Amino acid sequence: MTLRPRLPSPVQEIEDDRFARRGVRLLLKRDDLIHPDLPGNKWRKLEPNLRAAAEAGDHTLLTFGGAYSNHLRATAAAGRLLGLATIGVVRGEELADRPLNPSLARCAADGMRLHFLDRARYRRKDDPGLLDALRARFGPYRLVPEGGSNALAARGSASLGRELAGTTDVAAVACGTGGTLAGLAAGLAPGQRALGFPVLKSGPGPGHFLGADVLRLQEAAFGGRRGDWRLDTAFHCGGYARTTPELEAFAADFEARHGLSLERVYVAKLLLGLVTRAEEGAFAPGTTVTAVITGAP
Repeated sequence: MTLRPRLPSPVQEIEDDRFARRGVRLLLKRDDLIHPDLPGNKWRKLEPNLRAAAEAGDHTLLTFGGAYSNHLRATAAAGRLLGLATIGVVRGEELADRPLNPSLARCAADGMRLHFLDRARYRRKDDPGLLDALRARFGPYRLVPEGGSNALAARGSASLGRELAGTTDVAAVACGTGGTLAGLAAGLAPGQRALGFPVLKSGPGPGHFLGADVLRLQEAAFGGRRGDWRLDTAFHCGGYARTTPELEAFAADFEARHGLSLERVYVAKLLLGLVTRAEEGAFAPGTTVTAVITGAP
């Protein structure tokens, strides 16, 4: 691999009175600074998959994502940098006849072939029949799952937890497919805990589907549940890539306070959740909380 990441990523302390008056420290783990084209958890999850592709002699990567997927953008960028062909299967057949949004336009500019599926077929993205049909259309490929989350990705993300050893009490991360939380929790030291904020709404029934996904990833990567982790499901703000006036107002205020630009799909929701919980007294005085900044705007 020749992508020259900045690792370990830096840790930045933020002076914020909403934490300080509760006796809580806020740190930012700046994974968004790892690599300009593969920032944050995208590097940690993609790198082991890219290495496996290189070792196997695979020349084409195929993966899945929504119209605003940071994972698609990162996969396309990795393909450009490493000379690999990339195919992005995008949720929403109706998008095929519309101008590309900035995220998908960036994918195309990096050489990714975009293929749009209706939502019903997209939900079958793990179906062998659909994967065979994609091979018949595009030829041989190495599959990287939606969001890049598989056992390799979880193992790669464990480095995030190891980098925070002795630094924090709580490590918090926004979650899409759960791979980063699975690895983060596994890499933390005893006594540290991981807190995940899903950015997708849960379906009907008790709990959030992501909990089962995180456990499944840990079982595949590490042989069972690892670390102390839980989900806080109250800050999805309507679901993936959705926003609310409250979220926009919070993000604008946070940016003005601290001179940072917040990515809205994941990072703003994470910080909204942490600020809200801090003001509610969820963190005991003396606690250090670290927010993992997983992506750039």
